[in-house]
Amino acid sequence: MNAKSYIGKNVKVKIDRPLGSKHPKHGFIYPLNYGFVPNTISSDGEELDCYVLGVFKPLENFSGKCIAVIHRTNDDDDKLVIVPDGQEYNDDVINALTEFQERFFKHVIIR
Repeated sequence: MNAKSYIGKNVKVKIDRPLGSKHPKHGFIYPLNYGFVPNTISSDGEELDCYVLGVFKPLENFSGKCIAVIHRTNDDDDKLVIVPDGQEYNDDVINALTEFQERFFKHVIIR
């Protein structure tokens, strides 16, 4: 699965860790909605993960535009960055909003 192929496209996301939920293993609280693209397989063998930015209530599903990919260089994993149509976030804001989890990994943002 080439995560970069999603950039600029509308994506349907299944939210399995809604805003305000607690991570089952590590115990941190999700400050945003986090989910996956159903029926995909990423390089880590799991479904392709997504951060949903710009929605401030817990969700179950979401359709929005992929504006970037967070590529973890030391974990061989990619995360799509999905936003509501018409919204944009620069790399500094993406880094700040995903820092709760991405601070543990080296990564680059691909546009």
